Amino acid sequence: MGQASCKGLYQSLFDYKTEKYVIAKNKKVGLLYRLLQVSILTYLVVWVFLVKKSYQDTDTSLQSSIITKVKGVIFTNTSELGERLWDVADYVIPPQGENVFFVITNLIVTPNQRQETCAENESIPDAVCSEDSDCPPGEPVVAGNGVRTGRCLRAENMQRGTCEIFAWCPVETRSRPEKPLLGKAEDFTIYIKNFIRFPKFNFSKTNVLDTKDRAYLKSCRFGPKDPYCPIFRLGSVVRWTGSDFQEIALQGGVIGIQIEWDCDLDKAPSECNPRYYFSRLDRRFPGNSVSSGYNFRFAKYYRDEAGVEFRTLIKAYGIRFDVLVNGRVRLPWGGWAGPGPDRHVGRDPAIHLLAHPALSLSVLQAGKFNIIPTIINVGSGVALMGVGSFFCDLILIYLIKKSHFYRNKKFEEVRSGHPGNGKVTAEQLQNLQTVEA
Repeated sequence: MGQASCKGLYQSLFDYKTEKYVIAKNKKVGLLYRLLQVSILTYLVVWVFLVKKSYQDTDTSLQSSIITKVKGVIFTNTSELGERLWDVADYVIPPQGENVFFVITNLIVTPNQRQETCAENESIPDAVCSEDSDCPPGEPVVAGNGVRTGRCLRAENMQRGTCEIFAWCPVETRSRPEKPLLGKAEDFTIYIKNFIRFPKFNFSKTNVLDTKDRAYLKSCRFGPKDPYCPIFRLGSVVRWTGSDFQEIALQGGVIGIQIEWDCDLDKAPSECNPRYYFSRLDRRFPGNSVSSGYNFRFAKYYRDEAGVEFRTLIKAYGIRFDVLVNGRVRLPWGGWAGPGPDRHVGRDPAIHLLAHPALSLSVLQAGKFNIIPTIINVGSGVALMGVGSFFCDLILIYLIKKSHFYRNKKFEEVRSGHPGNGKVTAEQLQNLQTVEA
C-alpha cells in the first residue's frame, strides 16, 4: 500500500493540469465581458502609456542652479537725498544674484542718526507717559527704538507725553510716501539663468541660447519668438501675475517665478524646452491694510571728522522674487511632476499664471524608455483582465434568472467512493458540451 502511494506521488510529478472552460451562450453577459476588456485595454494604452508615460523610468537626483541679475538706472530728486542716480548696486539685495532677491521700489529715509537721547515716537503705545515714574530707566520700549532714560517729556500745558530714550536719534517718524520713489523701475530687466542636469541619463541643458554673439543678451527680450532669451521686463513680470506695478511698488510684495522643464528623453534634446510660470505669493489685503506689502530696514554707516559714528536709516519697500528649485527626472514609468492648474498669458504658450499661488519652483522633468517598468505595467494590465472574468462569473452564476443552471454546469460535485476508478464517464463528458442559454 505504501509502495503504491509513493509510486502514485512520483507519477503525479509529471502530470500537467489545465482548467476546464464552460462556454455560456449569453449575449448580455458576453457583451458586458467585451466592454470590460475594451475599457481595461483603453485604460492601459491611453492613460498608463500615452498620458502617464508609464513605460519610462524616473530619477529624482536632479541637479539645478539659478543665477539672477537685474539691470536698470533711475534718477531721483528728493528733499532727503537730493539729486541721486540709482543703479543696480543701490536697489538690488543681495548683490550676488541668488535665487531669492529683492528690488527696492520705495523708501523712507531718516538721515544723520546718532546715538544720543531724544523723545520716542508718539505713535508707539508703550512710550506714552504722564510722569517720570512711567519711564523706568534702562527698560526698552516695546516695539520702540531704544531704552528709557527715566524722564517723561511733555510739551507745555500737556498732561501726557512720551518717554525719553537713548537710541539712534532722531527716530524714524515719516510715513510711507504716497507715490513710489522708484516708480519707473518697471523698465528694469531681470536675467534668470537656469542650468539643469539629470545625472542618471547624463543629460544637461540651460535656458539660455547657445551663441557666441556677445550682443545677443544685451538686445533680446523674452517672448514667443525668442524663448531662449531669459531676460524679462520687470513690469511685464508683475503684469503676468495679475497685479498692478505701481500698487506693488508702493507697498511691496512677493512674486514667484517657476521654470518647468517638461522633457521626454526618448525625443530629440531640442524638444526639451523651458516654460515659465509667474504668481503673486503674498496675500493682498483690501484697501490700505497694515498687513499689506513687504518691507525691511537697513542702515549705511559713516564717521564724521571727529570720528563719531552716524548713519542713514532706510526703510525699503519693494518686490521680493523667489525662484526655488525642486523636481524630479523620470524614465518611462510613474507620473510627471508638474505644476497645478494654469492659464495662458496672452498668446504665448511659454508663459503661464499659476491659478493657485505657491512657492515657485524650477520643476525638472525628463523621461526615457526602460523595459523593466514597461513589463511591470503590461503585466498589471493583463492581471486586470482577470477582474472582468471574475465580475462576469458573479453575474452569471448568482445574479441572472438561470444562474442555478450555469452554476451546475460550472461546478462539478465529486463524492468520496464514487464509482469509476478515476475513469471519465459518459455523463462527465457531456459536461464539456456547449451550454445554450
